[in-house]
Amino acid sequence: MRVRAIVNRGGGTLLRNGEEDPQSRLEEAFAGAGVAAEVRCVEGACLVAEFQAARDDPAVDAVVAGGGDGTISCAAGQLADSGKPLGVLPLGTLNHLARDAGIPADLEGAVATIAAGHIRAIDLGEVNGRIFVNNSAIGLYPHMVRQREDLQERLGRSKRLAMLIASLRALRRFSRHRLTIDLGGLCAPIETPLLFVGNNVYETNLLTLGRRKALDQGELCLYAPLVRGRLHFLSLGLRTLLGLSRQRDFASLVGIPEATVHSRRPALTVALDGEAEVMETPLRYRIRPGALRLIAPPPERER
Repeated sequence: MRVRAIVNRGGGTLLRNGEEDPQSRLEEAFAGAGVAAEVRCVEGACLVAEFQAARDDPAVDAVVAGGGDGTISCAAGQLADSGKPLGVLPLGTLNHLARDAGIPADLEGAVATIAAGHIRAIDLGEVNGRIFVNNSAIGLYPHMVRQREDLQERLGRSKRLAMLIASLRALRRFSRHRLTIDLGGLCAPIETPLLFVGNNVYETNLLTLGRRKALDQGELCLYAPLVRGRLHFLSLGLRTLLGLSRQRDFASLVGIPEATVHSRRPALTVALDGEAEVMETPLRYRIRPGALRLIAPPPERER
């Protein structure tokens, strides 16, 4: 198997943590696992072009993305429905997709998974033409992401510390969004500080993302806390963490293939796999079943 590994120079822990020669280490890891790999460490601005070139190169059997979930999402967006497999080096802070797919967090384990070559077809989420591998959100979370990015860029904070500070700032400016969820003609108004849309069903504790038991059920999930103000929101978060939340505290929808989110605003800030961008409304979400061929261990139900 001929592999091209594209690693985000700005988004990988291997590169940020002072590794003297990260490219050589990656090449040695692949060679040790018997994989013929061409390793490229590139800047974030070059990722789309690099993934496109790897997708279209007939000499490349599989593409490997190294970085956080944003990098993996970028790769998935270029490889969707192409038939070319994607391998993952989970070099980010949280690595949600790798965790849910059972890909080892350590470099050698991830490379061994790629060498084993087991391929799974997994679903992708999409909103207004943009792919996400994990989740999308409207409301508080995208503003936390924007604040986090600003703190990291201006002050050089770590991602975790920057997110903590950003969360406190976002809560201080607490607000609710008036949205309408359209499920193919069945419309429901909702007022919430946070709408969460997951690629397959999440076990979620308010702002703390849980795990997904499956990545291939062909469904979206939507969650929204129904709270009146900041203190109610914090109280709900605490009760959820203690397992004391009630069904009436949340609006939730699971098992849906698509949903359109309407707002009075012409555009909203939307988070996609931990990256924030402004999108015009309405927001049209859909699931794309089996759109990505992922190199990963078999799901537990098949072992």
